[in-house]
Amino acid sequence: MITHSRRHCVVELQAMPSRIGQIRRIVSAQLRHWQLDPLIDRAALGVTELLTNVHRHAQPDKTCTVEIELRLGRLTVSVIDSDPRLPVLHEAQAGSLETCGRGLALVAALSESWGARQQSDGPGKVVWFSLTAAPAQAAPPQPVRIETRPVREPARTVLVSVDPGAVGAGVPVASPVASPVASPVGAGPG
Repeated sequence: MITHSRRHCVVELQAMPSRIGQIRRIVSAQLRHWQLDPLIDRAALGVTELLTNVHRHAQPDKTCTVEIELRLGRLTVSVIDSDPRLPVLHEAQAGSLETCGRGLALVAALSESWGARQQSDGPGKVVWFSLTAAPAQAAPPQPVRIETRPVREPARTVLVSVDPGAVGAGVPVASPVASPVASPVGAGPG
């Protein structure tokens, strides 16, 4: 079940590997809708780590709720499950090749704050992290460069014909009226 209001979204699920990818996409889409694009990668990675912990460690079942909330410029992502045991942050040793136990350290590194607490209204716990939320900035308008070139008017065509009756017959005369057939310059009558 998915419910959401303007700045609050809740998704209930079974923390199975096939569902974790779907929740990443839901969180990403919700943040895009809220115009919090700069937070998408960190929020999606953080929720993936928390859901993986539920999948690996939560008892007696894998039922959980993911809640994302935007309030007062802070995005909080919470995962609520029915296991009352609080998670423990393992400090990684420098040069360690361990591949497990780094989820909470990663959440701590990518968020401004994180924590875990017992659920106040029943068994279980809430593990959460928060990020400072700044809306995605619209790209500044780019000036449009318009190249202009002077437009040259086309040259006027002046037709020249020979007026045999004119003074000095055989001298070309400019005619303002274009005739369909123009005689070549210097051509005489027929």
